[in-house]
Amino acid sequence: MTHLIDMADIDKAFGGVVALNKAGLQLEAGEVHAIIGQNGAGKSTLIKILTGVYRKDAGAVRIGGQETSISTPREAQDAGIATIYQELSLVPLRSVTENVMMGYEPRTRFGLIDWKEAHRRAGEILQRFGVDIDVRAQLGTYSTAIQQLVAIARAVSLNARLVIMDEATSSLDDQEIETLFNVVRELKRDGVAVLYISHFLDELYQICDRVTIMRDGQTVATHKIPETTKLGLISEMLGRDPKEIADAGMTALSGHNAEPGEVLLEAKSISTAAGLKNVSVSIRKGEIVGLGGLLGSGRTETARALFGLDKLRTGQVRWRGASASVGSPADAISDGIGFLTEDRKREGIIPDMSVRENMTLALLPKLRKFGRVDRKREKELVEDFIKSIGIKTTGMEQPIRELSGGNQQKVLLARWLALDPEVLLLDEPTRGVDVGAKFEIQSIIRDYVQRGLGVLLISSEFEEIVEGADRIAVLQDGYTVSELVNPGVTEEALIAAIAHHHERRAA
Repeated sequence: MTHLIDMADIDKAFGGVVALNKAGLQLEAGEVHAIIGQNGAGKSTLIKILTGVYRKDAGAVRIGGQETSISTPREAQDAGIATIYQELSLVPLRSVTENVMMGYEPRTRFGLIDWKEAHRRAGEILQRFGVDIDVRAQLGTYSTAIQQLVAIARAVSLNARLVIMDEATSSLDDQEIETLFNVVRELKRDGVAVLYISHFLDELYQICDRVTIMRDGQTVATHKIPETTKLGLISEMLGRDPKEIADAGMTALSGHNAEPGEVLLEAKSISTAAGLKNVSVSIRKGEIVGLGGLLGSGRTETARALFGLDKLRTGQVRWRGASASVGSPADAISDGIGFLTEDRKREGIIPDMSVRENMTLALLPKLRKFGRVDRKREKELVEDFIKSIGIKTTGMEQPIRELSGGNQQKVLLARWLALDPEVLLLDEPTRGVDVGAKFEIQSIIRDYVQRGLGVLLISSEFEEIVEGADRIAVLQDGYTVSELVNPGVTEEALIAAIAHHHERRAA
């Protein structure tokens, strides 16, 4: 049988470090194929060889049965391979049409761009996927979801035979994700193959036909999706026994605290201009409190209010039973509160600064000695955290932008843990990281909670909230509408609580 894409025995090394060792990938026309693995497993390297970013050291790449050597991304495009990256390679200040047709604009007989025809073609392609927008408008005026669809439309305009989607749903809400999935199904019906990369395993079961697992630079296995389980995929990704993982729970946060201590931080009927109307929640020593709710329910806004980023309109925040002044993050930090933002790239890391500088950013005032930073103490602390929480880096002076997403997240987590906080507000702490890094981050959180840290946990993955939280405050439209107490809470119970109050408010 001739495969659309057949990569066999692919080797690649960087400076003596092996990235791929006889890795392989086979794709069929008209299938949605997932590729999964931890950061460093070799996924990105394999795809960059397929798309002409890297050159293989050994092995063969065949397209439609013909062996080929793709040496540039343009050659990959000409071969019918289009890639939609997590960080969209679009130009927001240009029109939708310009983004769809860029480099392939129709021309008049005088060699000028035929804008009327370009607009017509762009609109026609987008309408095919149910997107009816003004193609003359700047792309940046539209939502992330529309921009994702524009990127796909560009791929279709190039007559792509294979569309590679890298974390395409990471910034989309549930409705936008379903729109994207419908587009993927449309591509499949047209015989276009889709290579789907995602950290969300649940998505694989909604949209994919087969899945290839990679580990340590090698292709471990390929399965038909209906013939495998999430537990089986995780065990193959990690190289661990499925029973060991099942016994520990699907998240490393499993195992609830029987006797949490005193109430540390408490919000009473707080409201803000950012959309909170009446939220009450408390966090005790040695306890994980989850915030359950849909996008827009007020989860992030609650954390921002508790950290002093959003001013209170009404209500009260109390610290250890006394009224607390959280007018700014500096006030919150002085009280012993840390906040891990959900937007690692825009609000967390400073890309061009080192691991050391990023980690100690909030700690610098405490490291001052006679008006100067105690560099010896700083380096000792950074070395301790690199070792204790397993940050994979070539050294503390390595720019943080060069680290994987999971290791960047560990650095940010260490930034707050270095302050020895009493309460840590965690907004999507495992978003955008692979399964292995997720388990490691969850284990770090659980370890510190067992030492007495109080945690407010926000996660879009209900499984993480249900397994990890001792109590779950359910939010809806800026209100606290219910509280669920573990053990015994199920995903179904959480969904029912959200749906019940949503229906009641709608009525």
